[in-house]
Amino acid sequence: MKAVFGFVLMAFSLFGVSGRCVAGDEAPSVETIVARSNHASLYQGADCQGTTTMTITDKQGRVRKRQFNMLRKNGDTRDKEQRYFVYFIEPSDVRKMVFMVHKHVGLETDDDRWLYMPSLDLVKRIAASDKRTSFVGSDYLYEDISGRGPEEDTHELLETTDTSYVVKNTPKKPDAVEFASYVAHIDKTTFLPMKIEYFKADNRPYRVIEVLDVASVEATENGARTTYPTVVRSVARDLEGGGRTEMVFSNVRYNIGLTDELFTERYLRRAPKEVLQ
Repeated sequence: MKAVFGFVLMAFSLFGVSGRCVAGDEAPSVETIVARSNHASLYQGADCQGTTTMTITDKQGRVRKRQFNMLRKNGDTRDKEQRYFVYFIEPSDVRKMVFMVHKHVGLETDDDRWLYMPSLDLVKRIAASDKRTSFVGSDYLYEDISGRGPEEDTHELLETTDTSYVVKNTPKKPDAVEFASYVAHIDKTTFLPMKIEYFKADNRPYRVIEVLDVASVEATENGARTTYPTVVRSVARDLEGGGRTEMVFSNVRYNIGLTDELFTERYLRRAPKEVLQ
């Protein structure tokens, strides 16, 4: 979820926010803001488990639903290696389908992504060129679910408001993506990206992801109780096609002791009990 359990990602313009101050006034460096936002939206806790319900609405108002359970586990290096296991529950035509990711942030190699399609009993590797395509027919992309690495973009702090850091992100490899830039509105307290706007080369916004609700989820970390601010409701809007997809996250748990073995190809066809609960 671009971040799921935290992604991934308001009615004001970039240059017309009341109460704004000059970019950089008493603000951390843009590198620090981006790093903290990346951690808050993707890496909280050693691992995480939860259920996601998607409601997909097309421009004619037709509605489809998707529900899946997700497991996520961080690697040993902070905010780098990470693994995802997504198991679909509903509807019946996607039940038992699995999407698995091994992220390799900051390395020369691309992330490893697999899709298991039970109707064909087929495991498909998702190429790097496919990561910015629709995730199971929704308005979220594969990359939104597993996250985009901060090293893939250059970052500029546009402004600091009373509540947010507004950061412009420009891809280092523009030919590899369909957008020219994206602007993230990052909450100054939680560092969660509350709104992300994607722009074409003519500075035209064509896609928006927005957080609608955040909850505090308690967990144990190193023997002590802690609280993780967690995105529990978000929406992606296709401004060109007119579609929208809302995601609701429930039963979120952190630091439950997931093992690396759960994120291996052997479980694509036979999902582990941890993702069935």
